[in-house]
Amino acid sequence: SSELAFRLASRGAMRTYFPQANPVILEPIMNVEVIAPQEFQGSVIASLNKRRAVVTGTDAAEGYFTIYAEVPLNDMFGYATELRSQTQGKGEFSMEYCKYQHVLPQLQAELVKEFHKELELKAKN
Repeated sequence: SSELAFRLASRGAMRTYFPQANPVILEPIMNVEVIAPQEFQGSVIASLNKRRAVVTGTDAAEGYFTIYAEVPLNDMFGYATELRSQTQGKGEFSMEYCKYQHVLPQLQAELVKEFHKELELKAKN
């Protein structure tokens, strides 16, 4: 038994049994808190819904509202600019890590398809 034998055995086991395990891709989910003036509440909620947000709560005080939501991190890129433009620069948000969650099945299929294309390209080169 050598190091090479162990590597080959583990590679063979992964190739044989990994597909049978029905693996899933996980994505980070962020807790997001958005604070903005009341007149922009509808557009802010709409923009969060476009980003696959799950609104977990809302508060309102002194002409401002706060929305609490869970949003996939990948969908939050560019949100600061969008929020500023929607709220005339008066809205702000913060986010922190919450949990990992399975990606949507169609997104996982797309990611796997891209991965296989890259493998084919590497094999050709």
